[in-house]
Amino acid sequence: MPVLIKIRENKNIRSNAFGKHFGRVVTTKTMTYSELCKHMSEHNSVYGEDVCLGVANKLQNCILEQLMEGKKVQFGELGTFYLAIKSTGADKEEDYNLGTNIKGLFLRFRPNRQDINDLSSKTLKKRADFKNAKDLIITKTKKEEPEQPAEPAGN
Repeated sequence: MPVLIKIRENKNIRSNAFGKHFGRVVTTKTMTYSELCKHMSEHNSVYGEDVCLGVANKLQNCILEQLMEGKKVQFGELGTFYLAIKSTGADKEEDYNLGTNIKGLFLRFRPNRQDINDLSSKTLKKRADFKNAKDLIITKTKKEEPEQPAEPAGN
């Protein structure tokens, strides 16, 4: 399945790129958590959807717990989850207030960049097959109606 791209014009008049056209990835569907677990169970697994869901739930809870303890969590060869903050600055260290200067806490993910499982931007681009979403629009053609048999004479 190709990565679908939609071309859009930048209409932000404050942008240096105003009027230029850029590609954006088209998301065709958001797979729910339970759909993902069901999908996992269908990959020649001896475990059913319920077991996959249970394991995934436990994994999710453990990842969050470890992140909140200040750890990064490596997720196999896929990459590493970690936390980051957005904050405003203070003139002096003693003026920095954790309650007011921290504006947000974010979950981040850094893909693996090693060997065969390299998920860096450059490698993903090489692996991907891109398709313009506009090319997939199917025009409906009027179907020819089947010929009706002639009615017998005299009816």
